[in-house]
Amino acid sequence: MADLSPTDLQKALKGMNYPTDKEHLVEHARKNKADDRIVRSLDGLKESSFDGPNEVQKAVFRA
Repeated sequence: MADLSPTDLQKALKGMNYPTDKEHLVEHARKNKADDRIVRSLDGLKESSFDGPNEVQKAVFRA
């Protein structure tokens, strides 16, 4: 996802409690008023659970 910024992803997930699942990531990003591209990227992840923000970032930028 070359058009996404790691900083924007971090802002979207600020305050997220881990471990968590994909649905909670999407909900939290929306609550933090994340850009639609970030929400779509999170919603499209193949993984269903995440132990921390580094796992999320790796999954988003690997997709």
